[in-house]
Amino acid sequence: MAASDPNKLLSKADKLTTLSLTRWSADWKSATALYEQAANGFRVARNHEKAKIAYEKASKGQEMLSSPWDAAKHMESAAALAKDLSHWQEVLDFYRRASELYMECGRPQPASDALAKGARALEDNMSEEAIQLYTDACTILEDDGREQMAFDLYRAAANVYIKLEKYTDAASFMLRLGVAADKCNATNSQSKAYLSAIVIYLYANDFKQAEKCYNDCSQVDAFLRSDQNRCASKLLAAYTDGDVEEIKRIAQSSGISHLDHVIIKLARKLPTGDVSGLKADNAAEDEEEPLDENDLT
Repeated sequence: MAASDPNKLLSKADKLTTLSLTRWSADWKSATALYEQAANGFRVARNHEKAKIAYEKASKGQEMLSSPWDAAKHMESAAALAKDLSHWQEVLDFYRRASELYMECGRPQPASDALAKGARALEDNMSEEAIQLYTDACTILEDDGREQMAFDLYRAAANVYIKLEKYTDAASFMLRLGVAADKCNATNSQSKAYLSAIVIYLYANDFKQAEKCYNDCSQVDAFLRSDQNRCASKLLAAYTDGDVEEIKRIAQSSGISHLDHVIIKLARKLPTGDVSGLKADNAAEDEEEPLDENDLT
């Protein structure tokens, strides 16, 4: 039937929202229903480009009708279609707008979820933007006191940083996860996050930062008494002793194998080429001349 032709529905809806000499006000209620029908019709016909346009217009219609929830839903549909079309900037813009609309409804969880969907879609093509979406998604949940819902988002952001070889940033996100886990009394997740950060620093060949991270995290009682702390302590001791075989053995231990897959891969490839030099440096520090008492005054 002609009435069910999505192109005709879209055209009719556009006319209802276009002001003219004979139309002084837009009929958003009727137009929005037509945009929704057109979007469904284009989707069934697998015309993703036209469906995306129709959903975007339906979202605008619901917004004009003061229904931000429905507007957000339609915007997410448009974003998903933009992903199928590899229109990455639109993916970013549409998911961001969907998140804003959910926040207008006072719904932080769907708002965060929308940003996370966008981040996952953009990881391989707009990595920096994906990280920002993950960051904003975490912030929404933190501000709402739902840190535990953000654990996977912290890990996902750290994983993208690792892909980009930005190891300091990756470790920082793991430490942020640790802080969030502390607020939730999720001690196991907290300890895993701290051990993961130490592994990341070691993989980046930054022993001093790994050691500082270990010392700082050990101020937290839950981590100090954890199996992950003992694993980190043994790993750092192996580096200090220049014991390559011990480093490899610990990398295969249960303490490491219970971490996220990406961190396990880093641990299995920890650099060991210069650990003998590290041992020599530590020995030299131990042999430094002791301070004179006058130096302490």
